[in-house]
Amino acid sequence: MSSLLPPPVDLGDLLEPFSRRGIDLGLERLGGALAAGGHPEQRYAAAQVAGTNGKGSICTFLHAILRSAGVHVGTYRSPHLVSWCERIAIDDAWIPAATLRADLARWQPLARRHRLTPFELITAAAFDRFAREQVDLAVLEVGLGGRLDATTLHPHRSVIGFGAIGLDHREHLGDTLAAIAAEKAAVMGPGCRAFSAAQEPGARRVLEAEAHRCGASLQWLGPLPAVADGGPALGLAGELQRHNGAVAVAMARALTAPDGPLAGRPLDDGMIRAGLGAARWPGRLERRRWRGRELLIDGAHNPPAAAALRRELDQLDGRLDGGPRRWLLGIQRHKQGAAMLELLLRPGDRAALVAVPEHASWSLQELAAACPDLADQLEEADSLESGLDSLLAPGPLPLVAGSLFLLGAVLPLLDAPQADEAPALGQPGEVPGSHGP
Repeated sequence: MSSLLPPPVDLGDLLEPFSRRGIDLGLERLGGALAAGGHPEQRYAAAQVAGTNGKGSICTFLHAILRSAGVHVGTYRSPHLVSWCERIAIDDAWIPAATLRADLARWQPLARRHRLTPFELITAAAFDRFAREQVDLAVLEVGLGGRLDATTLHPHRSVIGFGAIGLDHREHLGDTLAAIAAEKAAVMGPGCRAFSAAQEPGARRVLEAEAHRCGASLQWLGPLPAVADGGPALGLAGELQRHNGAVAVAMARALTAPDGPLAGRPLDDGMIRAGLGAARWPGRLERRRWRGRELLIDGAHNPPAAAALRRELDQLDGRLDGGPRRWLLGIQRHKQGAAMLELLLRPGDRAALVAVPEHASWSLQELAAACPDLADQLEEADSLESGLDSLLAPGPLPLVAGSLFLLGAVLPLLDAPQADEAPALGQPGEVPGSHGP
């Protein structure tokens, strides 16, 4: 996929605002609608990706590898940054806005009858679109959790991947790592093949126990070798992406194995390397410009992602001329804002805080009270534009982070992107990626 995002599309007449309905996990509503709609999800195989961070990157790598192998593939992701069309990709293109509108309109009567949430409605539309396109396989990114996520209604998910599991969405999934991991582990089913990169010990124990309980196989993976050691170049930068890439490679091999849903499809090392190098996914430690000033944008939106981002920046600063960095941060109010701030900021850093548009957000006063030792490093931005202007000061590459919804609001304001090129890993000016979606 290109790093250029599709243009925004207004679906307000077809999708109930998320803020009105909220998150309402469950399988009964969508299950009833899919049955009434002829079960489009039963007409093709799928691979599913769960986890807290890295899900979107794994899906992107897997999609690119399968395309390199000539597979007719659809991918369903969430959330989007700029356009609803980002959520559905078929082969090398985003779903056209007119097609998405028509699909949602076709499912409107069933959505009203079964009281589908917005996420359930667009999931139904994606399942239906993939059936109409007669894809060989659909790659499905879990929206939230796993056990009660709409994507888990797909009946033919014989290959499962896990991104890093951490503490996030505790108000819906539980207050402990074990509880959250249990919700995500529940996507495994009897006979499925599951793959995971390294996990925290508590999450690892839960995944292993659930795999044993339900009769799934679970394989632990190390990261892909570095380029200097003969490993592949990646289209997404950063050490963590080598863990995500390893999961995608293992999933692709399982899908094309003699007992996999894509049995008979050729998949060699050249195809894998080509796919990994071609992968593009905007907003993951991506270089962009504001008024000509180069900056980085990353959607780190929870403590594990913030910690991963900080590790990548520390590696970068260790190779280049480190120093105080300017930040533009917007953090949703239900996130662990204080913990994120303490993980991200280094002595001397300055952070302009801005409200995430259309979302309740941490204020300057709240974060200063929660993190008194960092209070003198914080300032308030009264608009996205003024916050971006604060990044123009000389110093290391400034960074915009804290929420994917913040990135979605910032991206349309930035200078037009330059050539669609992958980051040059291991080169001067290298910018590692942080965490995936």
